Amino acid sequence: MPAKASIVFAHGLWADGSCYGKVIPALQADGHQVVSAQNSLDTLEGDVATVTRALGRVSSPAILVGHSYGGAVITAAGTDDRVSGLVYIAALAPDESETSQSLQEQFPVTDVFSHIEIADGRIWLLPSGIGCFAGDLSEQEQSLVWATQGVPDANLFNQKLDGTAWRTKPSWYIVANNDRTVHPDLERFVAKRMGAHTYDVDSSHVPMLSHPDFVLDVIRAAANSI
Repeated sequence: MPAKASIVFAHGLWADGSCYGKVIPALQADGHQVVSAQNSLDTLEGDVATVTRALGRVSSPAILVGHSYGGAVITAAGTDDRVSGLVYIAALAPDESETSQSLQEQFPVTDVFSHIEIADGRIWLLPSGIGCFAGDLSEQEQSLVWATQGVPDANLFNQKLDGTAWRTKPSWYIVANNDRTVHPDLERFVAKRMGAHTYDVDSSHVPMLSHPDFVLDVIRAAANSI
């Protein structure tokens, strides 16, 4: 058994694997093996497969960390026997009968959806929407996040897979109180439903970028419990 749990990250919409760049170096310095998967955002099945392949590149046991739609990914991928815990960051966490879309429809529509455009079968975040996504970052950093956005297939949120890892594995959840992308009430609902160790932070949708030390503490707590 390795001395420390491995960490595998899954990103969400309008992001890529580098969105965890402020927390990865510290985790590596702590002695964790770390991989941040690059999800294509084409299909849920494909993104789950990407994260599952990443599990094969690190030692077990592993902690999965999912942000936003990445929470739906780790909910399915986390049923893998190599996964011992789940960390959700302002994330979706659908139940067996839900899709990401049907889960969101139970809560008020957030501001970001007034700033999207569907073109070429993908959902693009417009420049006017970056403040709804990452409004507590500097203007320069917001511009970088927008420029490197991962653009999802228009049907991605209507897809679902079998497997609900949070029903059987310990979970940690970071609620972003000032989120204008995933509704904070949704975050609190799914955190309570899964019985997660829950942490609140006054953050936009991207606390791993705006409050990296806070996010690090939660990931460390999860990893140290394994």
